[in-house]
Amino acid sequence: MDLHILGAAALGQHWADRGQQLQLEPAQAAPMRCIGLSRLGSVQTGAVFTLWLQLRGTSWVEAKEGRFRLRSGDWIAFERDSRPSLQTDRHGVCIGLSLSPEALRTIGRLADCTFYAGRGRVGRSDARTTLRLWREAARRLASQEPAAGPASETSALWPLLLHLTGLQRELAARVERCPGRSRNRKRQVFGRLQRALMYLEGHCDRMVRITELAELTSFSSWYFSKTFHALFDESPQAAAARLRLEHAAELLRTTSMMIGEVASASGFDNPCSFSRAFRARFGVSASRYRSAAARRAIPAEARRAA
Repeated sequence: MDLHILGAAALGQHWADRGQQLQLEPAQAAPMRCIGLSRLGSVQTGAVFTLWLQLRGTSWVEAKEGRFRLRSGDWIAFERDSRPSLQTDRHGVCIGLSLSPEALRTIGRLADCTFYAGRGRVGRSDARTTLRLWREAARRLASQEPAAGPASETSALWPLLLHLTGLQRELAARVERCPGRSRNRKRQVFGRLQRALMYLEGHCDRMVRITELAELTSFSSWYFSKTFHALFDESPQAAAARLRLEHAAELLRTTSMMIGEVASASGFDNPCSFSRAFRARFGVSASRYRSAAARRAIPAEARRAA
């Protein structure tokens, strides 16, 4: 996507471009904000819920849950105490939406829905639709009176909000699997477990202790492990091992790091244990996996060159 399609959506005050830094302190955080960054732009958010979509290039994200890389088509959402900071690469374009606690409550009252922390991907068509709705919402917010409340801003963003809840439909479908007598309790439990899963993804370069995850979710270690397994069909330990090995596979595909370096960067102290775990997961050794990935990449590069 070219930058010119963003048009007037940048609106200056909430757009960071060409190395600019945008700081959104809690005191500045209106109920809802459309935020964007591009071409080495960076943003630090305050105590608000945020959802981001990478339109082009790459962005790096630092948050309480760890470190993440966004590629074109990736979306990611954070709870308000995560306070993520984002920076794009020289070709990157990323758009976002911030929602204060008051705004989230207003959305819940009007539509009986909510947003969750998590990650996912969208196709090109959904990405273009999101961008169009985001631009329209940014214009409506810019034209409103400063004293407009959450209900008025929710009305201005309604098409965008409905679309974004649709992007999270796969997450929302899991809520009923959570324990709790009320839907609100199930949502609360699900939101905490989603953060735990993101914490594992954001720290896939090291071993994560169950006590860390229990503290993050404010559950006991026993209750956390039991509920996590019931929701995600694998134990926290199995999920952590899977994510670390998937991280190692990505490093093998995209970097020239030595096998031992990949093992260390994926939280394995012993290269031998890494080799055994990697073969058990992918059916081949790490070196054969890298060779096969390189052979597949050559035709792809040839097609792009043609």
